[in-house]
Amino acid sequence: MHHVNPLVVFPRSYSVGAALVAVMLWSAAPLLADYARATPPLQLTALTLLAGALATLPLSRRVNVATCGHAWQLSIWLGIPLLIIGAVSTYFIGMRLAPAAEAALITYTWPVLFVLLSQWSRFGRLRMGGLVGALIAFSGAALLLIPQASGGGGDNALTGYALALLAACCWALYSWLSQVAPVPLTPLLPRLLLIACVIAAGASAILEGQIALPSNEAVLTGMALGLGPYGIAMVAWDKALRWGHTSLVGSLAYGVPILAALLLVLAGMSTLDWRLPVAGALVVVGCLKAGR
Repeated sequence: MHHVNPLVVFPRSYSVGAALVAVMLWSAAPLLADYARATPPLQLTALTLLAGALATLPLSRRVNVATCGHAWQLSIWLGIPLLIIGAVSTYFIGMRLAPAAEAALITYTWPVLFVLLSQWSRFGRLRMGGLVGALIAFSGAALLLIPQASGGGGDNALTGYALALLAACCWALYSWLSQVAPVPLTPLLPRLLLIACVIAAGASAILEGQIALPSNEAVLTGMALGLGPYGIAMVAWDKALRWGHTSLVGSLAYGVPILAALLLVLAGMSTLDWRLPVAGALVVVGCLKAGR
């Protein structure tokens, strides 16, 4: 995390405003991804990451990665881009196989996983508060899975939920590596996103046969996703963390799954039943509990 000059004092409203911008853009990600269902997921991932690399250029700064050990250099230049690809692509695929709102809700359990990883790395054990928070959050996810598991014939949905959970694991591991890396990763983000974009484009050409230029719809949706949820949102979040208190700003992120589900329902892309708001509340409460 970067620290601002102590002589410069920003009002708390600056950090809260920046955090709210990030939260709103992250909440729109499932809706935008749902509009791009016709676009192959790896192609959409490549377009999104390219736009994200361009949008995060203001964060770019020279960092001497050569001072790190060889293992860390490999983790930064290859491991981080692969985690980003895994997080974005499995998220897109999961939302196509499972109901979008439910898949998005499962993906946003990643703060709980991040807390558990942080506790284990710092203390060598898991604290009771983190375990209780994880149980509460994942009970909300389980509430969404029970009808699919008991109804039979929901294999695609269950696969989608599993991929959404994999996306959550990738985001949690990415966040943990960002926390423990010997150099700050935020100034490297444009280059890391560009590396991830190249890998995703190659995978799309091999696995999806997407060598031709993407459609206009794919370009527009990928640009919107990259500039917003994976671009401007990351810049705004960086500013929010530097200008304000981490605990106050971090608590605002727990509203993302609720807002994301609400936007999908209002857009008519998801149906609202009692399980969705209850599961969303459990995920938020679990994240808050684990975060303490």
